Amino acid sequence: MATASHAHVATDESKVRTVFRVVSGNFLEMYDFMVYGYYAAAIAKTYFPSGNEFASLMLSLSVFGAGFLMRPLGAIVLGAYIDHHGRRKGLILTLALMALGTLTVAAIPGYATIGVLAPVLVLLGRLLQGFSAGVELGGVSVYLSEIATKGNKGFYCSWQSGSQQVAVVFAALIGVILNRMLPADQMTSWGWRVPFLIGCLIVPFLFIIRRSLKETDEFLAKKHRPSVSEIFASMLQNWGVVLGGMGMVIMTTVSFYMITAYTPTFGKEVLKLSSIDTLIVTVCIGVSNLVWLPVSGAISDRIGRRPVLLTFTILTILTSYPAVQWLVADPSFARLLMVELWLSFLYGCYNGGMVVALTEVMPADVRTAGFSLAYSLATTIGGFTPAIATYLIHSTGNKAAPGLWMSVAAVCGLIATLVLYRTPEARNQYRTA
Repeated sequence: MATASHAHVATDESKVRTVFRVVSGNFLEMYDFMVYGYYAAAIAKTYFPSGNEFASLMLSLSVFGAGFLMRPLGAIVLGAYIDHHGRRKGLILTLALMALGTLTVAAIPGYATIGVLAPVLVLLGRLLQGFSAGVELGGVSVYLSEIATKGNKGFYCSWQSGSQQVAVVFAALIGVILNRMLPADQMTSWGWRVPFLIGCLIVPFLFIIRRSLKETDEFLAKKHRPSVSEIFASMLQNWGVVLGGMGMVIMTTVSFYMITAYTPTFGKEVLKLSSIDTLIVTVCIGVSNLVWLPVSGAISDRIGRRPVLLTFTILTILTSYPAVQWLVADPSFARLLMVELWLSFLYGCYNGGMVVALTEVMPADVRTAGFSLAYSLATTIGGFTPAIATYLIHSTGNKAAPGLWMSVAAVCGLIATLVLYRTPEARNQYRTA
């Protein structure tokens, strides 16, 4: 009996280690994206100098968004590679591409030094990051769903997003420390590069732990591994499922980038709060997300995905705009924290059920490519949230406009959920696994 108990503990420990190895690269991907979002204003001054502060910031945020335009291409190309060659090989390849993109953004001299070549090279670095990130989320989510113990897929898959929250907290904490150590002019001139260089230093460690990953039993058990042409054909046949998945993910990406990457810019440029205050709020958001994601994933394992998805899309539609209106009426650190924690609760609980649902609705042979394509198509919209929010405020004069944008995204999530779970068979099939 003791031997069986010991074996069970050892298995649990090895599962924890495996989950850690899988999500480590996901951490780096989100860390890089967050750092760019946090320091968009400083990056704007370094690479996109302009007499117009709004135009300069919009250029910087547009390059942040441009990384997302490469995601669908990365999803198709790298997703097909993973579905054919295996989960492990693909996850190592995406990490290598991501590291190269990060190093590019960290090391390029500013516009004042090399002129127009500077923004061009930064754009190329962001496009490379986007290409690799196009399949990172799908590769990680599918791997976690395939190693999950019976009845716990939602809980396992939630750690894909969980690792992103650790990155949000880590990046924001580095920002808090740097803002305390360096005066504002030094942060703008060179201090913003430090978080990118820290990301580069993490890379060798991540390579070591990713290389020790084993291939999933489910993939090894496959008798037929589809060719790239077969994968593309299957994706075309299942375009409706991919579009439905995209609708679900729009809600996730818009809300996530609004409460994380956009918060420092929104707090500082729109609400006129201090950089320290906005970064402290962002740290709290990351911690809050990390709490709600696994809780919601586990709840979706018990009651099914559909009730979780419907509840939190409806709550978001009803409350996101009024919450942001209340914040901008009298901006303060306390109000920003309260509103962002509420939006974090909505995002975390929705996403905890959404990620696993997306792995379940995709046909097994093209699970990685299908998941990644749906996710990356959605992020081409959601990833522009900081730029869209900045534009909406500028064009309407309504500082609460980002709350409306989040409501629109929630409507997409609600419609997609109702369509994908429209039949009793679908509800039962995707309920638990």
